[in-house]
Amino acid sequence: QVQLVESGGGLVQAGDSLRLSCAASGRSLSTYAMGWFRQAPGKEREFVAVISLSSGSTYYTDSVKGRFTISRDNARNTVYLQMNSLKPEDTAVYYCAASNVWAAPVATLTEGYRYNYWGQGTQVTVAS
Repeated sequence: QVQLVESGGGLVQAGDSLRLSCAASGRSLSTYAMGWFRQAPGKEREFVAVISLSSGSTYYTDSVKGRFTISRDNARNTVYLQMNSLKPEDTAVYYCAASNVWAAPVATLTEGYRYNYWGQGTQVTVAS
């Protein structure tokens, strides 16, 4: 079992930055592709970003390309999401997730059902 705990969310102004962290326990994250998803009030959960096991590959949803960066530190068993130039439409609960379908191209890991473990989420609110 893998337990994931997100942190780093908060209330910021449009244009500000935040860095989310996802700390894992129970097992090493080094054998999992890691993703970030978000869910805004009244909307379905959506994919944000994914990173491969070795950080060699990343993939982002179009709305965050150039603003968000996903990274991982396998030694610290932690995954990060650096969010710059935040917009009000980025307001959501952000979840990290671990996928054992590590051999798949990261661009195919955009659906929630491909992930095995999920964190409890951290709220990000961007005021205009």
